[in-house]
Amino acid sequence: MDWSVFAKPEVVWFIIGLVLALLEFLIPGLIVLFFGVGAWITAICYLLFEPGLNGQILIFIISSLLALFLLRKSLKKMFFKENPDREDTLEDEFIGRIAVVEETIHQDKPGKVEFKGTNWSAVSDETIKKGRRVKIIGKESIILRVKAQ
Repeated sequence: MDWSVFAKPEVVWFIIGLVLALLEFLIPGLIVLFFGVGAWITAICYLLFEPGLNGQILIFIISSLLALFLLRKSLKKMFFKENPDREDTLEDEFIGRIAVVEETIHQDKPGKVEFKGTNWSAVSDETIKKGRRVKIIGKESIILRVKAQ
């Protein structure tokens, strides 16, 4: 096999672009990918115009930054559904739902409730005995706030 093909600038830029695109899977944030795109654009420009090393570096920097600033926001919206109310959405999954007390809940001591097949720590303003059904009225980190139903 002729290894000299890997010494060609367009192949080097293509490989750099491929490595950067693959690194995007390891480094989250949708940034590294655009530098990979810049490397691929540089490879294409080299095939068409054969610029010198300084020109290649300039093309790489400009195309990477343009791709980053022009495409990142729209791609991020497309692939990562950003939702500023994400925590509220997660709470909505709990609030108003019914759970069963697995370990008696006292006013001054948390107990346990079973909700969706999982045991959760739970607190209440009243004592609630084991086996009773409760309504979830709040969620504070990993502790559910409940009231007797």
